[in-house]
Amino acid sequence: MNNKYIIDTEDNREFLKENAEAILEFGRKFPSPGGGSYYLGDDGTPWKDRNRETWITSRMAHVYSIGHMMGDKDSKELAEAAIKGLLGELKDKTYGGWYAGLTSSDEILLDKQCYAHAFVILAATSGVRAGIEGAKELLEDALKTYDDKFWDEEEGLAVDTWNTEFTELDPYRGLNANMHTVEAFLAVADLFKSAVGANLHFPADDKYRVRAGRIIQRVIGWAKENNYRIPEHFTSDWKPDLEKNKETPDDPFKPYGATPGHGIEWSRLISQWAVSSEGVDKDYYIDIACKLYERAVQDAWDVDGAKGIVYTTDWEGRPVVHDRMHWTLAEAINSSATLYRLTGNQKYADDYAEFMEYLDTTVLDHSCGSWFHQLDENNNLKETVWPGKSDLYHAFQAMLIPYSPVGISIAQI
Repeated sequence: MNNKYIIDTEDNREFLKENAEAILEFGRKFPSPGGGSYYLGDDGTPWKDRNRETWITSRMAHVYSIGHMMGDKDSKELAEAAIKGLLGELKDKTYGGWYAGLTSSDEILLDKQCYAHAFVILAATSGVRAGIEGAKELLEDALKTYDDKFWDEEEGLAVDTWNTEFTELDPYRGLNANMHTVEAFLAVADLFKSAVGANLHFPADDKYRVRAGRIIQRVIGWAKENNYRIPEHFTSDWKPDLEKNKETPDDPFKPYGATPGHGIEWSRLISQWAVSSEGVDKDYYIDIACKLYERAVQDAWDVDGAKGIVYTTDWEGRPVVHDRMHWTLAEAINSSATLYRLTGNQKYADDYAEFMEYLDTTVLDHSCGSWFHQLDENNNLKETVWPGKSDLYHAFQAMLIPYSPVGISIAQI
């Protein structure tokens, strides 16, 4: 196998470095005049007729804040643009929090999403580390809004969606938003413990890491009940709704069945939390992470006649939606590298090499840049769920996490 696919070789390090730089180059046209992120097309050209969404804008702020810390000369200005959008056109100055987004004609997208608010926290955290103007103000506001509206202290989980005025809470509960909440909370917790965080007036305790752990405990319980296939959808009293969206199985945010890519992603987040937390049985949680990863890879990788990770399976592990979404590969790269670091088990390094080869030969768009976001079961381009190349977050992080410390969020200086 080519050395550039093998972890800890100089060729692999260079392969990831070159691709991280190429991804930053690909996305430079994202900012609208007001700072909200345009949805990017196949070649990075903004699709200005599509909505400018808060979650995408937040991801761009996060990516280009890291780009600035890496020394990329244009990233600071781009991060500043996205933070401007989050403090400006995407912020609800009447009812608080952040709109889901704006249409191309500047109409408000209704509802307040936990998913989007978690990414605002992540964006602000990375912005503070990178010294981006306005990021501290954004973080203070984002944490206050999240604490007041989305965090359920009794359950130790986050609720999902409010109406725009924050007066009616949707009965749906979901783990996708909670997963990205864990990511954001761990980043915040790391910031508060850092030299940069020492100069901020935030709580000195580790409450956000503790909260991340509370979410993780619930997820582990549900995973164990379902043979390490994690339920995604729940009723208002947190009962798993295993049949949710059976008639629309390829929904981009609420697909039917198990989502193996999320099982893989949870394995990394659980590992990060365990390694960074004091007084926990790290071996226990790393074992859980391995079980989640192995169940997902067994169910979804190379199971239907072609390379790739199927989008969803049923509760017996049979593929339902065979499409390959780019983010699932990104998370597989991240988690295989993470588990190899933690266990030294060669099988994770071997998986990593396979994922790298598949990335290079199939998912990287060597002509237009970035990664194809959706392929069919024969690895042909498909654009029913994710047309174009909306943002950079998953692909960019996958070029950094394999060589980042396991217990620390990647946005660090």
